[in-house]
Amino acid sequence: MVGGSILGLIFALATIFKKNWAPVTAPLYALSEGFMLGAISALAELQFPGIAFQATCMTFCTLFGLLVAYKSGLIRATENFKLGLFAATSGIFMIYMVTWIVGLFGGSMPFIHSSGAMGIGFSAVVVVIAALNLVMDFDFIEHGAEIGAPKYMEWYGAFGLMVTLIWLYLEILRLLMKTQSRR
Repeated sequence: MVGGSILGLIFALATIFKKNWAPVTAPLYALSEGFMLGAISALAELQFPGIAFQATCMTFCTLFGLLVAYKSGLIRATENFKLGLFAATSGIFMIYMVTWIVGLFGGSMPFIHSSGAMGIGFSAVVVVIAALNLVMDFDFIEHGAEIGAPKYMEWYGAFGLMVTLIWLYLEILRLLMKTQSRR
């Protein structure tokens, strides 16, 4: 799990800063993250049998549902949508960074990471924000195709979609674990 996470971070940073490397680094990122997700899913399965399958089904149903909504025009990535989603995603990132820093000093943020109503509510909001980021990925890929972006940008678009799907899967898994631990 740790090795996959570290390698995934390295390949993600390489892909972000050297987009033209994406045909090589994106598949390596996928492989690394696959090991990490496999380990996390196996640990979750030990505690809550069947949960990884549920999270996988929910992730792909969300992906296909939002793809249909995007392609049909029900949801569009307008400038206001992009701005609001960027603000919400940045806020979640800051909360996770504060949680990580507080954790380094032995503290915790029990309300949002607990299985109580506030923790489940926070996780549900994060799942929605992660899911809406798929719309941004669809828009990026579609816009790149329209303007005839270089071939490596196809891999970069796929990389972005993969990052969002991994985040969405992990958040759905976390939400399911919180709800099932209340039983």
